Amino acid sequence: MQRRQGRVNAGLLLLLYQISQVGLQNIPSVTLGVLALNIFLFLNPVRPLPEVCISVNEGFYRKNWQRLLLSPVHHADDWHLYYNMISMLWKGMMLEKKLKSIWFAYIIAVFSVLIGVVYMVLEFMLVKILDDPSYEMNCAVGFSGVLFALKVLNNYYNPGRVSSVLGLQIPSKYACWVELVAIHLISPGTSFAGHLAGILVGLMYTMGPLKKIMKACAGGISSFTDPARPRDYYSEYYGYPGYQYRMPRSYYDYTGGLTEEEQLERAVLNSLNERDFGGATYNNERRPYGFWFPPEQHSEEEIRRQRLHRFERR
Repeated sequence: MQRRQGRVNAGLLLLLYQISQVGLQNIPSVTLGVLALNIFLFLNPVRPLPEVCISVNEGFYRKNWQRLLLSPVHHADDWHLYYNMISMLWKGMMLEKKLKSIWFAYIIAVFSVLIGVVYMVLEFMLVKILDDPSYEMNCAVGFSGVLFALKVLNNYYNPGRVSSVLGLQIPSKYACWVELVAIHLISPGTSFAGHLAGILVGLMYTMGPLKKIMKACAGGISSFTDPARPRDYYSEYYGYPGYQYRMPRSYYDYTGGLTEEEQLERAVLNSLNERDFGGATYNNERRPYGFWFPPEQHSEEEIRRQRLHRFERR
């Protein structure tokens, strides 16, 4: 695929390949819609990036409020799109099934706009504190602010986990803060204020009044029921009739120290390994992790021959 620059977008091709490996039928509807929208607007941007990015100067002083809607769904290049959408794919598959599609779409819409507002507030505060007017001109695009907010939600609804950040095992509730600093140090050109705005909006939802305000605004239209948040995600007994087991205490034992993206890739590979060439799956027997081959299938003639051979030996 090519964009207006006339070059092949390797990041976009890799993103489409990863989506195909997961399978469209396995991606929840809202998550798939967000991916499609961002890919479409990358190939067919509404306006050039300088005319869709959000800044204090453009959003506040010039009243270009439409940028609050446009900036999250436009990306600087194909790799910017790739990393954001791979993260969205993982987080969407985790959260949409838990929160339900209607409420998840509502969250995405509200977060996309609110993060832009918080971003401008943070940049305006930097102007006043540092007495540096250049912060008014800092213009940001991309979905990463929303992804940081979703990461806060994911850690809230799935507590007690451990994330790998630059090879370090960090409790998930602190991982977003470590990633915030790490990304800024590794890639100084990224928007620190935009990522911080995402974390703050996520905390406003999980620990502040945002969720109650959203529910009040939705009124009776929303069928949202807040999923129960386990107190210790991997330290409780889970019992079923005739079967009880204890989940491992450490999330590291469960993930093997893999990051979210590595877990998604491993899940894709395991899913492919569990399928035969006819597309059948085998779910009724317990199998070890890793490569697995389906039981050998014999024809009726082969089964008959084996039975006769068994009787002859008697």
